[in-house]
Amino acid sequence: MQKNVLHLMKSHLPQASKGQRRITAYILENYDKAAFMTAKKLGGITGVSESTVVRFALQLGFEGYPAMQKALQEMIHSRLTSLQRIEVSNDRFFGSDVVSSVLQADMEKIRMAIDEVDRGEFEAAVNTLMEARHIYILGVRSSSFLAGYLHFYFHLIFENVTLVTENSTGDILEKILRIGPEDVLVGITFPRYSSATSMGVRFAHDRGARIIAVTDGPASPLYDMAIANLTARSEMISFVDSLVAPFSLLNALIVAAGHRKNSDISQIFGSLEGIWKEYGVFGNSNED
Repeated sequence: MQKNVLHLMKSHLPQASKGQRRITAYILENYDKAAFMTAKKLGGITGVSESTVVRFALQLGFEGYPAMQKALQEMIHSRLTSLQRIEVSNDRFFGSDVVSSVLQADMEKIRMAIDEVDRGEFEAAVNTLMEARHIYILGVRSSSFLAGYLHFYFHLIFENVTLVTENSTGDILEKILRIGPEDVLVGITFPRYSSATSMGVRFAHDRGARIIAVTDGPASPLYDMAIANLTARSEMISFVDSLVAPFSLLNALIVAAGHRKNSDISQIFGSLEGIWKEYGVFGNSNED
């Protein structure tokens, strides 16, 4: 239903009321904006009541207006251009308390991740990492920061970890040239999905490597190639990507992996503490 919401509206037209026809006409023409409007605002723009908008969603087979809105958002999220995102965010965030609006949106993404992350997939991801000969972490553009963060901790936990953040497909393929069946690639991408990341993951998958996808859901080009999908929402709907929920999910992955290698981690950080102290990496408050 989510992928065919516009088709569903068109199919409903023959039995739709005049008000519902106005709603349909507006959504078909402006679905990128309508997907982020409240029922009240959509009703005001189309000249119908809020209750008419809610009934329209129910008659289409959704549990309510929020379910229809979510279907529209998932359908168009990866298609929005940066300019469209800015236009949508102007209606959503500005003219109000921007700080509260943005922080509330980020909090909502984390709450959704708590409910939506598949614990079985998460456990499969951790098990796969424990068995890997070599771990590659691939993320470009804004996802490169997620990849770099994961790499910072994984290179302390695991022996063979390679960070891949090149934007060029050719450079990515060169970096993972020797990947094979005993290796794992953690692919990270969020809308608008990077074609370079998709091609890199495809290359690794074709060579038998096991794929762990950190992405936003089944619409992701990585989803069907992965043996474990760790999903979190990233949409801020502006030119800025909200990465709070993905970062939190990676924190959980790092903690889980560290717990599995607890004795190794204790030894590693024990050695590091000695090195840091010897070379004054963090300074020494006891020095004269």
